[in-house]
Amino acid sequence: MSPYSPNVNANIRDPLTIGVDFGTLSGRAVVVRVSDGAELGTAVYEYPHGVLDRTLPATGAPLPPEWALQVPADYLGVLRTAVPEALREAGADPADVVGLATDFTACTVVPTTVDGTPLCELAEFEGEPHAYVKLWRHHAAQPQADRINALARKREEKWLPRYGGLISSEWEFAKALQVLEDAPEVYAATAHWVELADWIVWQLTGNYVRNACTAGYKGILQDGEYPSAEFLAELNPGFADFVTAKLDRPLGRLGDRAGSLTAEAAAWTGLPEGIAVAVGNVDAHVTAPAARAVEPGRLVAIMGTSTCHVLNAEELREVPGMCGVVEGGIVPGLWGYEAGQSGVGDIFGWFVEHGVPPRYHEEAREQGVSLHEHLTALAAEQPIGAHGLLALDWHSGNRSVLVDHELSGVVLGQTLATRAEDTYRALLEATAFGTRTIIEAFRRSGVPVTELVVAGGLVRNTFLMQLYADVVNLPLSVIGSTQGPALGSAIHAAVAAGAYPDITAAAQAMGSARGAVYRPVPENAAAYDRLYADYRELHDHFGRGGSEVLHRLAARRREAATPA
Repeated sequence: MSPYSPNVNANIRDPLTIGVDFGTLSGRAVVVRVSDGAELGTAVYEYPHGVLDRTLPATGAPLPPEWALQVPADYLGVLRTAVPEALREAGADPADVVGLATDFTACTVVPTTVDGTPLCELAEFEGEPHAYVKLWRHHAAQPQADRINALARKREEKWLPRYGGLISSEWEFAKALQVLEDAPEVYAATAHWVELADWIVWQLTGNYVRNACTAGYKGILQDGEYPSAEFLAELNPGFADFVTAKLDRPLGRLGDRAGSLTAEAAAWTGLPEGIAVAVGNVDAHVTAPAARAVEPGRLVAIMGTSTCHVLNAEELREVPGMCGVVEGGIVPGLWGYEAGQSGVGDIFGWFVEHGVPPRYHEEAREQGVSLHEHLTALAAEQPIGAHGLLALDWHSGNRSVLVDHELSGVVLGQTLATRAEDTYRALLEATAFGTRTIIEAFRRSGVPVTELVVAGGLVRNTFLMQLYADVVNLPLSVIGSTQGPALGSAIHAAVAAGAYPDITAAAQAMGSARGAVYRPVPENAAAYDRLYADYRELHDHFGRGGSEVLHRLAARRREAATPA
């Protein structure tokens, strides 16, 4: 029985919370029982506009390479549609709901007016791409990120090592600097530069509270300080007051109550006005409690279109190429580390869409399976190394450990005998090698990694899970829920409502995981050690200066796609 506090109405039969996970293409709501984490109902809302990476709907104008935008109104559709539908599926009385929490992909940001209205919703800016939501995979601010990194190294900024020595083009400062320099009128009209994890909570509560997770990992907040005005002015004089004028807000700890559900938001969702709304969070970081993996040493890999790796530790270490280390970034009281791979499931999906001959489609249809399942079965029949291929998993750039989104994918060793399942398996292996590279970076820096815990949609591929266990040579556990981020948000909602004293206690009661489901096969691990050594040679050659050809190719692609 959970230790309900007096904050939770004793007359409620079975207190419930709702977690809402805002993903890249859709938002998902799940209704969860507070006492044991049982998931009673769920619903999904697909964003009508999806990802804007080719044209801007308002004008039809083409977007440059590396752009990825979204429409903020799509997110409100999740609240209006998925939350009521999840309640109906659960057969739940809304009066039993005591808390609501949300999570978002990050770094996803939007410029707003003083009252939180996105600038793209104003008539004067509907045709300006910089006024829209910049999705996490918007990489067009790489030149600004490069300048931030170069200046930080020159000035020996103390915060830079906390991010592995590199700030990403995906993050708040690089994206904001791009707006200033490419669309100064948009920057001038921006009252707040807001993470969507905080914007959605603002819409629910009327309170703009900045969450500790994105502020630390994506907003360069370390030891209570952002980069100085002097540093920002040296980047661009107009950027000097970015923190004080557009970014800084009161900070909320993870699991804290950000505010109460407003009457307007109650009408959207069908939930009671005044219930607790938790401080915002990031999809990967809320998944660790959902997988009961908040103890040090347990690396959680949330595997979907991309993979985000999160890890708690008692030690503060500077780990090269990490996305960041933040005190209390996952759970209060521990140092939370984040790393990631920009493309994983996206790579598999790209290959299936563009690289598979028609006969494979026909075979999959005849067998009544998906093309992914068909290719996986064929790949699983091969001995390790039989395809003669080696791939780099950089089709969407490299987040960790190189932090370079100008890099691109490589497949080496193809011959006229190479088949689709060969390349598919090489791509599966490449993503596993990328995860091993991250694990080794942690260990070399003195941060223990003792277990790999996998969440996300790719856990369904049992061959891939065993492959990962063999490549990283660690026991691999899997989350017990198919709705990891949404469940994690529901856990935070329970803490915000006062049902549990902290995230750790709530995770123990409400989380779900199956331990050591996959164990490395010694002979497979030895074979992959040899193949991984070749991967590292290729990784360092193309990623650490042995050849700049991938950067030159990226530059030519931009030049060719940019109107004269």
